Amino acid sequence: MADIQYNALAESPDADGESASPNKDHVIKALSEPGSALEKYSTFFVGRPGWRPFLRYELAMLLAQNTAGALGFQLRKMLFPGLFGGVGGGVNFGRNISLRCPSRMTLGDHVTIDDNCGLDARGGKSAADFTIGDRTLIARDTVLAVKQNFLRIGKDCSIGSQCFLGAVSGIEIGDHAIIAGQCYIGGGRYKTKLGAGPMVEQGLESKGPILIGSDVWIGAGVQVLDGVRIGNGAIVGAGAVVTKDVPDNAIVGGTPAKVIAMRS
Repeated sequence: MADIQYNALAESPDADGESASPNKDHVIKALSEPGSALEKYSTFFVGRPGWRPFLRYELAMLLAQNTAGALGFQLRKMLFPGLFGGVGGGVNFGRNISLRCPSRMTLGDHVTIDDNCGLDARGGKSAADFTIGDRTLIARDTVLAVKQNFLRIGKDCSIGSQCFLGAVSGIEIGDHAIIAGQCYIGGGRYKTKLGAGPMVEQGLESKGPILIGSDVWIGAGVQVLDGVRIGNGAIVGAGAVVTKDVPDNAIVGGTPAKVIAMRS
């Protein structure tokens, strides 16, 4: 896998040797701070200042987001690309897609986003922090979120239905990866020190980014936790919980996941 560069400024080692993320996005607190409802809406959903981006976003959502049939399909192909930081040719959008800060996202050629997906790039800094490669499918009811740092998915990948990918220290997935339905790929946990205030306000700590190689097959219901590297050509059995690195071409399973065989 290629070397990963991520925003080290968002994290600093704590006393236990893990990376602390004190700048975790407190949504409820942000929504309750002073400011107009329009400013908050633009910050959370549009991601760009000014009336023109706001009106473009509203027009696309109003006319295309939930419109059924061929008309809705064509309207989304016409109106949605202008919301993104970068979009290739032949991109397809399903119904009822939730978009937060799409100007910080880049989609490659012939990407397909199925019905009821959520794409959230509020924690990204630029369109390079949320990328989906050419010919990749994001199946219905899946959520992709950049809470901090980056989320990058390679070319010719398939992300199954009802998955959740939440980037805290970063997530990178290589080309030709298969991720089955109902998988959780994320990282970061709340600090739990007694006397330091409510856990929800103590910030997150993380062991680092999640790196998934090329030609990887991850079975249904797998959980991949922070700081894990899954090597090229690896297979992760259904229901496994991956807490440690997986070698290239290894077959792992169980809770926690262990090597049970090597691909011949």
